[in-house]
Amino acid sequence: MPRRAPPLDSEAAATIGLAGLRFLAEDADRLGRFLITTGIGPAELRSRAGDPALLGAVLDHLLADESLLLVFAAETGLAPESIAPAQALLAGPAS
Repeated sequence: MPRRAPPLDSEAAATIGLAGLRFLAEDADRLGRFLITTGIGPAELRSRAGDPALLGAVLDHLLADESLLLVFAAETGLAPESIAPAQALLAGPAS
């Protein structure tokens, strides 16, 4: 019987979110698309880099583009299916 992965906690979700932000920041085109899509400016991005809501937005951006998500997952060694639970945890409870 396969072992189940341990439940994701907020620290692990934030680590995945930071990896996503790093992934976007490594490529000017990827980062530019994120900034345009979200309306966040570079100064706000820098000041909110550790904010769970921003990290959730990063993962939401990756989840919206399957090819980008797959490249991110491959480069970080994460399972693509681990990104959505991390995003949901960072986003917090639905209103």
